[in-house]
Amino acid sequence: MNATIKRMLYFPITKIIIGIVVCFSLFVLIQNFVLKPFFYSIIQDKSIAVPIIHCFSFIILLAAYYYLFRLYDKRKITELSIKYLLKEMFGGFFFGFFTISLSIFILYLLGHYRAISISTVHYSIKFFTFLMFAAIVEDLFHRGLIVRVCENWLGTNLTLVIAMLVELQHIYNPNSNLFSLFYYLIWGFTMGMMFIYTKRIWLPFFFHLGWNFAQPFYGSNLTGIDDMGNIIQSKFNGPELLTGGAVGIEGSIFTASFLLLIGIILYYRAKREGKIVKSKLFER
Repeated sequence: MNATIKRMLYFPITKIIIGIVVCFSLFVLIQNFVLKPFFYSIIQDKSIAVPIIHCFSFIILLAAYYYLFRLYDKRKITELSIKYLLKEMFGGFFFGFFTISLSIFILYLLGHYRAISISTVHYSIKFFTFLMFAAIVEDLFHRGLIVRVCENWLGTNLTLVIAMLVELQHIYNPNSNLFSLFYYLIWGFTMGMMFIYTKRIWLPFFFHLGWNFAQPFYGSNLTGIDDMGNIIQSKFNGPELLTGGAVGIEGSIFTASFLLLIGIILYYRAKREGKIVKSKLFER
């Protein structure tokens, strides 16, 4: 292979573009031309068919990423290693759920949150599998691809800045406000640190899943969306800075502060354990 072409093909930005385009293209083709026609033809009830499609889409996306980079990089795909999967799955989900729960508890003590009733009628498996698939898309490409490639190229510190800026795409979510800007930057920092600390996508993914599940669980909007179902029918009242307003509980100053604290703790642990990568830009 021509040396110039090889350098271009393996240039970090090229890797990121190829990873996103190939994996998404394969996923979209299989989902729209295989999964949906097949499952909609054999299962008339979409409340059953859609969760199954989400689960297969989840597997296809991971498989596409795995085999693409196994062939492309000719390496073990350590970011998908399942060596510590159970620990990162249960730990990640618990801490994601617990962080939101802690903010809810503080609002309850302040009189800004009231639980009215509990029922699963307003929540379906379709909502959960959608959250699962949405989380894997973000964590696979934002953390497993962009953060991984950039950290090897630019080092940890500059990569964290990129990880924060990438999350600003969420500013277009419904009901986003000025505080949302800071929240998304914090989210990018902390989720990036979860990947950087473990070098696997599972901790950020399951934290993300627990985080997203907890919000509608407590009756909160989810990133400004109010039709993701709920398990606890509740009422929020009080200053938007505390409750998150129409954005949801993740827009609360309490939640953002806890999230930032987690990121800072992980950064200092990574630094102490020698996991902060130096930039290769200035290496001769």
